[in-house]
Amino acid sequence: MYAEPGTIRKIIEESGDTWAVVGLSNNPQRAAHGVADVLRRHGKRVVPVHPKAETVRGEQGYATLSDIPFPVDVVDVFVRSELAGAVADEAVAIGAKAVWFQLGVIDEDAYERTRAAGLSMVMDRCPAIELKSLGDRSAAGR
Repeated sequence: MYAEPGTIRKIIEESGDTWAVVGLSNNPQRAAHGVADVLRRHGKRVVPVHPKAETVRGEQGYATLSDIPFPVDVVDVFVRSELAGAVADEAVAIGAKAVWFQLGVIDEDAYERTRAAGLSMVMDRCPAIELKSLGDRSAAGR
């Protein structure tokens, strides 16, 4: 229910190319770092959002979503579930088109609020895994 294949495809292929990755820092040992690299390889602009506002791979970082001075299409969330709802609410407030909660990040109330606000949303999934899966299905259809 929280990761419908049509919604996954829509977010990855149609929602836009500017992804704010909340929780992305310069620590290459963190999962957010690897996922950001995969997103970049697939043509996405990755904007780091972290309290330290670090620049990551040449992209200026911001402390919060509301600090980003340009439109964001998708907000990819790498924070604990108990913090994720506030991030989803901020994504709605900045006018994002979609919210993606990473593996293990679950907040059913935030999911309902975000969907009610008109945004696409996926929860408890990883876009790096889904990108590979979409690529495999596309290749199989040729």
